[in-house]
Amino acid sequence: MKIFLAQQNYHIGNFESNTAKIIDAIQHAKTQHADLIVFSELCICGYAPKDFLDFKDFIDKCYNAIDIIKQHADTIGVLVGSPDRNTAWDGKDLFNGAFLLYEKEIKAVAHKTCLPNYDVFDEYRYFEPAFTWNIMEFKGKRLAVTICEDIWNLGNNPLYRICPMDKLMEQHPDVMINLSASPFDYTHDEDRKATIKSNVIKYKLPLFYCNAIGAQTEVVFDGASLVFDKDGNLCKEFPQFKEHLEEIILNDDGTIEAPVIEPVQAMPYQLLEPIQFTETLNVAQVHDALILGIRDYFTKMSFSKAIVGSSGGIDSAVTIALACRALGCENVRAVLMPSQYSSSHSIGDAEKLSKNNGNPYDIILIKNIYEDFLKELKPVFKDLPFSVAEENIQSRIRGNLLMAIANKFGYILLNTSNKSELATGYGTLYGDMAGGLGVLGDCYKMQIYELAKYINREKEIIPANIINKAPSAELRPDQKDSDSLPEYAILDKILYQYIERTQGPDQIKAQDFDPALVDKVLKLVNINEYKRNQFCPIIRISPKAFGVGRRVPIVGKYLS
Repeated sequence: MKIFLAQQNYHIGNFESNTAKIIDAIQHAKTQHADLIVFSELCICGYAPKDFLDFKDFIDKCYNAIDIIKQHADTIGVLVGSPDRNTAWDGKDLFNGAFLLYEKEIKAVAHKTCLPNYDVFDEYRYFEPAFTWNIMEFKGKRLAVTICEDIWNLGNNPLYRICPMDKLMEQHPDVMINLSASPFDYTHDEDRKATIKSNVIKYKLPLFYCNAIGAQTEVVFDGASLVFDKDGNLCKEFPQFKEHLEEIILNDDGTIEAPVIEPVQAMPYQLLEPIQFTETLNVAQVHDALILGIRDYFTKMSFSKAIVGSSGGIDSAVTIALACRALGCENVRAVLMPSQYSSSHSIGDAEKLSKNNGNPYDIILIKNIYEDFLKELKPVFKDLPFSVAEENIQSRIRGNLLMAIANKFGYILLNTSNKSELATGYGTLYGDMAGGLGVLGDCYKMQIYELAKYINREKEIIPANIINKAPSAELRPDQKDSDSLPEYAILDKILYQYIERTQGPDQIKAQDFDPALVDKVLKLVNINEYKRNQFCPIIRISPKAFGVGRRVPIVGKYLS
């Protein structure tokens, strides 16, 4: 059997575009005399549609798209993902479904059993779990069709009571096919392969895994679709962060007509510890994920140009470099806004950065604006000493100027705050926390240095002085980040233990961190939730990002 996998980038709710993309892939597969083409989870509407699923009209459009697509499923079988209405009187109104289209008809529908309800996932809000399990008969093959999380339950996952593949094995399938929308994070690549191999080893069947690619606001899908033969050999691995369409030949004996790529270790489900912060980060993957996140946010929102505040620091430098790669350097406008506290090297570094990247830039001096603010506030401030209030005025002036230019010319302001700053509240609301998209908000400071080095791997894009100098907000004379925060090399490790690994204070202190420092850092994280609650969407690259995947109360007392 000749099977195509279609790894495609969908746009949530853009039924015309999604349908056209699916039909184009079907037509190509038909010219190659394919028997079956497989698409990813909820490809009809895009993943994750969230509360759009509450609209009857939205679900009607899903069915209308299926009606159009099935006219092209004449000589070829087509597996597509779409919401499916629950006709039973009890339970949720919808299933997360996989539709087999053939001979211009809907031949079968499979429903997702294991509905993830953790981190960025909230499928129990919308979908009913499957309560029937049936293989799909197609051209003499018995297909065990599952959807994404279904293959993460091998019967020993404590999150789920039912293992759908165990149910389907009772009907003696010939092949497993999984339609997936599995997001990227820098820990997920190898355990995904291992989990899929574990299914193959357990059930002794080949497995075709089709994953989505593309960014949907915060969440990035990396593709990397996979094919394993019945012996657990990895035979096909699609590229990450790119659309890809390719045929695979499945032989009757369960072998795949493709060479074995590499050995993959099987991994029965267990509660694995995430990687340690000190382990090597796959910087290339993070780099590509951030570029895709920027590009898709702009294209799917019908914007083309970005504006960035350029300070001469590492965060704005990496943001500008990534944006230039995602959008084209001519579409990224940098604005330098020095004050009387800005160092000459910061201005020079920022100018050199834009010249290296080839992006346009402006210089707006804020000294006079700042002094006018202080003059008008003097009757209120009286003779109180200089404090964070005066420092933050500078940041808010810059935020106002950036937003004014963005409004005037139709730009999106890219925020440059990093995860270390956001975690500890080291940022100014309505100032340097302004923006439409947080590019680096899921990258710790030390990880941003690694990104800068990766960007410079072939030639100097980010000036060396930006990478080497001590970080500073430059809001008062001789200011350094280390005046307010621990050294980032220590801070980031504490934050990683608390945020990604959800370790409590005693567990973190047991790792030889200074107890008083741990208490201080965790308190900073918790008391600054109100700031993060007002922050823009953040491109997710870690297993626990601020935003939709981390929900803690603003007024909670825990550790504060």
